[in-house]
Amino acid sequence: MAFSESPAITIREVDASGVVPAVSSSTGAFVGNFRWGPVEKPILISNEAELADTFGTPTAATSVDFHSAAYFLKYTNALQVVRVLGDTDGYNAYNHNEAANGANVRIKDGDAWDAALAGFDSDKHTFIAKWPGALGNSLRVSLCPQQGADSAFDAWAYKDNFDTAPGTSPFAEGKTATNDEVHVAVIDNLGKFSGTKGTVLETYPFMSLAKNAKTPDGSTNYVRDVINRKSSYIWMAGHDSDYTVANAGLDADTSVDFQLSAGVLAAKNYDLTEGDESENMDVGDYITGFDQFEDKDNIQVDLMIAPQMTSREDTTTIVNDLVSIAQGQRKDCVVITSPARSDIVGLQATAANTNAVATAATFTASSYLVVDNNYLKVYDKYNDEFIFIPASSSTAGVMAATDVTAATWFSPAGPRRGQYLGVTGISYSPNKSQRDVLYRNGINPIANIPGQGLLLFGDKTKLARPSAFDRINVRRLFLTIERAIGIAARNVMFEFNDEFTRAEFVGVVEPFLRDIKGRRGITDFRVICDETNNTGAVIDRNEFVATVLVKPARSINFVTLNFVAVRTGVDFAEIAGV
Repeated sequence: MAFSESPAITIREVDASGVVPAVSSSTGAFVGNFRWGPVEKPILISNEAELADTFGTPTAATSVDFHSAAYFLKYTNALQVVRVLGDTDGYNAYNHNEAANGANVRIKDGDAWDAALAGFDSDKHTFIAKWPGALGNSLRVSLCPQQGADSAFDAWAYKDNFDTAPGTSPFAEGKTATNDEVHVAVIDNLGKFSGTKGTVLETYPFMSLAKNAKTPDGSTNYVRDVINRKSSYIWMAGHDSDYTVANAGLDADTSVDFQLSAGVLAAKNYDLTEGDESENMDVGDYITGFDQFEDKDNIQVDLMIAPQMTSREDTTTIVNDLVSIAQGQRKDCVVITSPARSDIVGLQATAANTNAVATAATFTASSYLVVDNNYLKVYDKYNDEFIFIPASSSTAGVMAATDVTAATWFSPAGPRRGQYLGVTGISYSPNKSQRDVLYRNGINPIANIPGQGLLLFGDKTKLARPSAFDRINVRRLFLTIERAIGIAARNVMFEFNDEFTRAEFVGVVEPFLRDIKGRRGITDFRVICDETNNTGAVIDRNEFVATVLVKPARSINFVTLNFVAVRTGVDFAEIAGV
């Protein structure tokens, strides 16, 4: 501010309009075995149709994982999905058989492709399915180059998808080269992608065989580079021997004729084979997938959904690993799990209930873990059969839906918010005494309640000791306010730790907490950020301290109704204390 020696008015603006930002709280995370799509890479999915487009419709081997993800998406529109493979199967289809190649091909994602490209023998790996899986065996790649006067473009089965025959590109013409252009069509030969055999999925017209070919705007026009950048179905490793020409790079002005030798057909088809499903999954493969969610700075996760594990031992292994991520590394999400399939499905209620308790006893005691007791019977329209899936994904969905219809600090249980959607049945419906046993052991029962339907009938976390954090709504309340205020606190970074900065911070946080109080999430709060917790020693360490005291609202778990019969003529005031 300029210094004035005479009387003057100085105007200064102070921005005190900062607010605690709204934060999302209903993004799920799921790892599963799917038919198609990138491997070990989180993909944000918003609905079942997108799930099927990205990861393929399910086979019998992948239906449980597919529908677990799909049922979460019945409640909300944000699920981070990671596909994983077993170690001994799950390979990409390609256009030469295994005997010719000498090894299976596994390309997990684009980064893996870039690393592997230089090592491929293009004469054996001309085209490779984009992702691992038997679905790639449905693909055919058809290539039609220019052959001058002998061109067979008019006889090409896919010519109707292109305007004219390939010829010489402007780039090649400028290099005095000729006949470099090629058309490429990607076809669903077996109809596994589109439902109709022979459907043309992609076309690439007027690509060049010259490795440094450019379009007029400077983009690459080399056929391999274009396909690898744009295709959703295939990778291209290189040209086979029929399309190999001298000086194909055209590094300098030169005369090159790309016309193929006599006797080579103008169009050539490449049918992809040798792709297979990944059916030999183990718990380690799933854990590898969930490792993709460890870094909370790069990927948001609120609800981490444990997938189906057949055995109790594997269920314990994966659940405790997820808890270590949620509680030990991220501290911003909860894990939702069901018991092992072998402990629940196909058993009588008494045995299933006992097993659910035994399984839950092996889990880490944590407020970051939510356990239900059941498996849901759902219809698999893709394979025309009924299957059982872990309830965990739908339980997480119920929690996500609660965030939308109410808020994270409301209990997701009961008739108002705890309804399960699209379910045909459940593995077993615990009676009152069985529900008591489950609840006593930190397990939230899923039961058919007469007149109310299929409900989540509990809101406990798996915390072993009595605490406010032994309830789902309290745990998620704190995750919400911690994330939101944590983001708001970034604004004090690199500012001075003085009275002004501290007052500014309090002025931002208190309205946020008052709003939550008004929306019934907390009953009272206090924010302490002054010289009492920002002492000289704290300031000298370049630190900033704020203490947020919160009294969370508690959900009703037990209702007592007193009914009193009163004699005629008795005044109610006389017995008000009964």
